[in-house]
Amino acid sequence: MNALTVETARIHSWDLSTGVDGPGTRFVLFLSGCPLRCLYCANPDTWHMRDGREATVDEVMTEIEKYRAFVTTAGGGVTITGGEPLLQSAFTAAVLRRCRDIGLHTALDTSGFLGERATDDLLANTDLVLLDIKSFSSETYRNLTSGELTPTLSFAARLDRLGIPVWIRYVLVPGLTDDRQAVEELARFVAGLGNVDRVDVLPFHKLGAAKYEALGIPFPLRDNPVPEPALTQRVREQFREQGLTAY
Repeated sequence: MNALTVETARIHSWDLSTGVDGPGTRFVLFLSGCPLRCLYCANPDTWHMRDGREATVDEVMTEIEKYRAFVTTAGGGVTITGGEPLLQSAFTAAVLRRCRDIGLHTALDTSGFLGERATDDLLANTDLVLLDIKSFSSETYRNLTSGELTPTLSFAARLDRLGIPVWIRYVLVPGLTDDRQAVEELARFVAGLGNVDRVDVLPFHKLGAAKYEALGIPFPLRDNPVPEPALTQRVREQFREQGLTAY
């Protein structure tokens, strides 16, 4: 395989979605590769760059142009996700810049773990960041992701300083991310940021279980229960009590 450059990347796929990857109907680009291994990950097929296919910025933009009028009319835009798009940050920056050049709303879906790779140029061409804060407990975060929490919190503070709009994403997993005190501490932290438009509390699901089976990988949370509606409502209310808009 040729070495990747700013103009090429390993991508998993692209798709259209409504309501879950930013405002309106969006063209969603999935990049390959992720440094974290979240126990609840629904897309283990995006973990390794080697499993993606090589694509150029021009190729991606050609696909985006096919849907440009549609997503614009539907109040949407382009979202770059993964995997972790900041693992291939130069390519991500190039696509975001090209999208902004043609007037498309841009969103970056990231864990923030590689936030230091997001250059000022990349963020200047980002209209919205979908930031996954997976836990506010450092120990839980480490157990859940095999990574560290601090880079994500530092990235969140940087986005606040830059005034870039953020939607916080929080996956609710019974027994892992439902601790009342940890949620309260996270809610207070998020409420202290001046750029958060909303918080999405996302109930843990097992829709990716078949992917694990196909890849011959054990699904760590196969036997973990999904959250009851009452628990999901309680956690949303904890964010709302801090003056946040939570769904």
